[in-house]
Amino acid sequence: MFGSVKTDLRRSTAHQARSLPIKTSHAGLSYKIARDYGFAPNPFHGVCTLATCKPQIRTSAQPGDIVVGCGCSGNGLAGRVICVLRISGKCSFQDYWDDPRFAMKKPFFRGSQSRAYGDNIYHHDEHGRWVQERSHHSFADGSMNEANLFRDIGSDSVLWSEDFAYFGRAASPIPDHLRAFDGDDLYPTGRSHRVGFSTAFVAAIETWFQQLPRAVISRGPQRGPEI
Repeated sequence: MFGSVKTDLRRSTAHQARSLPIKTSHAGLSYKIARDYGFAPNPFHGVCTLATCKPQIRTSAQPGDIVVGCGCSGNGLAGRVICVLRISGKCSFQDYWDDPRFAMKKPFFRGSQSRAYGDNIYHHDEHGRWVQERSHHSFADGSMNEANLFRDIGSDSVLWSEDFAYFGRAASPIPDHLRAFDGDDLYPTGRSHRVGFSTAFVAAIETWFQQLPRAVISRGPQRGPEI
């Protein structure tokens, strides 16, 4: 299907777990988005998902947490907010692939950009080997890109949200009070991601998030390369 390819890397016992732990308290996390093509994050079809890249964020974030995706100097959006999502659920790659709710997230190359940049691309074959579907993270001819594979499966976790704000190219500046909150900064300056904000800072992020419009794709993502 879609020119899928396989690798002999076998899943570990940890990858076979069907249930994932849920924290009883909520956190705030932020990270930089280098390329916003609608792939990572994927804000289409009423659900915003993060299924590739940023294994640290996908490992750390739990249902109820707020994740802020920021621009960077490389895309001209440094200090700006591309998306904010409250995590509704978290699952393994295999569960994501098998769940009919996320079928529209599988890549389809004879449709719109939202279908071509589907992020539902990893699962196991009958022998437990990883399959990488033809996608933005495979090579153009559909062959496996092992560099992307190994980075992505560094966390066998997919985050999804039904409560999100997505701004794409219309990314707005992070509010001043979240750039200097008791000496802390929501923007991950000098690094690719931030975790471990104080309880008071998380409360301020929550208040700000509550005021944002939901599920808005103001100008859509950047136009990505043909795949």
